[in-house]
Amino acid sequence: MQGKNFDALFHVLSSEQQIIMRTDQKAFTLMSILGVFMVFFIIHFLKIQINWVTVTLVLIYFIAALVSIINLVLVIVPRIRDDHPVDDTPEVNATFFGGISQFESSKEYARYLKQVAEDDDKMYTMFSNQVFALGKINKYKNAALKNAILYFAIAIISELLIIMWMAWSRALPFLIPG
Repeated sequence: MQGKNFDALFHVLSSEQQIIMRTDQKAFTLMSILGVFMVFFIIHFLKIQINWVTVTLVLIYFIAALVSIINLVLVIVPRIRDDHPVDDTPEVNATFFGGISQFESSKEYARYLKQVAEDDDKMYTMFSNQVFALGKINKYKNAALKNAILYFAIAIISELLIIMWMAWSRALPFLIPG
């Protein structure tokens, strides 16, 4: 029965790790796309006719782009969780990079891992703690990615509105002669 429990746990662990990789990939892609749009915007920024509409839209654009970038950085930056042991859980989560980095040498790490591996309950608890930590990280990353996408959309929409406003303000005198 213990083998089935570990199989299920490793399946969830693998799934959580794949979600992290996909979320990071989405964040990098979105950051690249935003960068391209910002370069085009900055190149044409000096051509924008200044009036209250364009100033408002430019402010909305820059604020939304900045908030989007901040949220994308929050997705990409790794977070080290400092969970404290509860009850009889292993003192250090030796399967998570935050726990691994607490050891002074690989020999000390191997000794600890062997000690925990001798007790199936401690080993299962250690891996379930890792799955839980990854789940928390995924929740945080996905919330930040959702915010980044929202503000990215606001930035792009405001950029398109600036272009539309400029096009209409130039075309209107020709369409409706004074």
